[in-house]
Amino acid sequence: MNKKLTKQLLSLVLAMAMVFSGLMIPAKAEAASTTTKISIIHTNDTHGRLLDSDEYGASWGFAKIATLVKETKAANPNTLVLDAGDAFQGMPIINISKGKGLIPILEAVGYDAMTMGNHEFDFGLAALQDLEKSMTKIPMVTANIYKTTGGRAFTQYTIKTVGGVKVGIFGLTTPETTYKSHPDNTKGLTFMDPVKSAKNIVKELEAQVDIIICLSHLGTEGEDTSFKVAENVKGIDLIIDGHSHTELPFGVIEVNGTMIAQTGEYTKNVGMVELEIADKKIVKKSAVLLADSENVKEDESVKTLIEKLKKENEPLFAQVVGETAVELDGVRENVRTKETNLGNLSTDALRVMTGADCAVQNGGGIRASIKAGNITKLDMATVFPFGNTVEVREMTGEAILKALEHSVSVYPDANGGFLQVSGITFKFNPEKEAGSRVVSVKINGKDLSLTKKYTVAMNNFTAAGGDGYEMFVGTKKVAELGTLEEVLVQYFQKNGTKGCEVSGRITTVTGKDAQPKLSLTKKVSSLKVTKSYTFEAEMKNVVAPEKITWSVDKKDIASISKTTGKLTAKKAGKVKVTATCGKYKTTVTVKITK
Repeated sequence: MNKKLTKQLLSLVLAMAMVFSGLMIPAKAEAASTTTKISIIHTNDTHGRLLDSDEYGASWGFAKIATLVKETKAANPNTLVLDAGDAFQGMPIINISKGKGLIPILEAVGYDAMTMGNHEFDFGLAALQDLEKSMTKIPMVTANIYKTTGGRAFTQYTIKTVGGVKVGIFGLTTPETTYKSHPDNTKGLTFMDPVKSAKNIVKELEAQVDIIICLSHLGTEGEDTSFKVAENVKGIDLIIDGHSHTELPFGVIEVNGTMIAQTGEYTKNVGMVELEIADKKIVKKSAVLLADSENVKEDESVKTLIEKLKKENEPLFAQVVGETAVELDGVRENVRTKETNLGNLSTDALRVMTGADCAVQNGGGIRASIKAGNITKLDMATVFPFGNTVEVREMTGEAILKALEHSVSVYPDANGGFLQVSGITFKFNPEKEAGSRVVSVKINGKDLSLTKKYTVAMNNFTAAGGDGYEMFVGTKKVAELGTLEEVLVQYFQKNGTKGCEVSGRITTVTGKDAQPKLSLTKKVSSLKVTKSYTFEAEMKNVVAPEKITWSVDKKDIASISKTTGKLTAKKAGKVKVTATCGKYKTTVTVKITK
């Protein structure tokens, strides 16, 4: 037995008893002998993070969670292990089997029930149904998904007897799945209102069980949340939440007495809820997050299963998904300070495969280069190891400008937030103060409009404000795909790697080259009477410039369209043509001849 962990658990129980003593409902002294304590270990949004590795955003890993489960059960046999969804998608080692490779590990850890998150649908409905059938020891429950033809699509609840107490466990899955996963993945399904579904299932369970737990993949943000369920549905004792990647350090007690607990994301924390039951009723609830796993030893049996899975997947990772004639540059210092061909390739894939106006990728999300030759799944897993999903966000040009300013704010220092781009070309002056460095931005060849709305593809880390991109937080999410790795593989198979060469998408300018300048790009010095000619001009080094307008000084000699620059000669003489863009002007004199 891990003595350090046992001491931690004992300290935890004592601390929780003191902190949450106010939640105790007085019980009669003679009823003390009937008191039952149930411990609940819970996780959510683990996204295939198997390992104890900070590099992949994990701190526990499943081998250490297994130790926690064993130690907890040794201290209290009345222990449940639950998960609130998004477990079977994320890391390549799990994605490659469409989640099925995780099942033996979850069984060995000792999970009692799980619900389905939106990312459980990422591999398609058929794959999810196959996954559910393979989960013979761990029920996957969700109560608000129905077939469009009628009838429940999945198991809605399970009942566990723990220490003589009957516990009903049902699930809820976010209706956002219909647009956060590919539409084909939910074809034939209807996601019902979570509140209405919860009311129905609670009514069904109340006659069968003593306490009710909801595994909710709804989260704390948006229209359908776990808070909304707690506020509107009586009879739920505990909600184990997921989806929003929110840390609730000590849980939240909502109206109706429902406690909501969530760990955040991956295995950075493991949740622990303690329920004290007397006469089949809860008299005390307490919750805490366990973050410190440094002194927790890995369970050898689970560690062996993980190592076996890694070894089994080695041939799969050798699969070729594309090829490149040149080395694709993912060198840390390069992707974090300048445009690279690998940065171009990854953002081109995001833009093309999503149909967005443009795309961005934080340089810190590119972890290695790819040598010339075949590109394997192992290469992809090495370069993009985080299992980030792809989102498309709608935002104004002003938000894009703020993002680009943030991208180059610490240049020339290497910065994980430096953006690789596609569909965007921009220039910046590193001699200027941070926040005022960008001097020119074009979206697909046209000047950026600060008020126009654009669609921007990016990974979910950046979309959530990672690397300080707060301007993306709260923008409208219009689409969500699978992992970045999966999207790139699909792009390689359709388009190869051509066109990713460094082409001036990101350029530094200084001194005179950074000064605003309006210049004529198409002009003449003479024109015959009755003839016409269309001038063109370009405003350089001004972000979102005003529209260029045209005028002449002698309208009797020639006329010009104010908006198009088309000059029409009327009679012989000289006329001065002026192009104006805001406070900037440029002129040319045209001689009109017979």
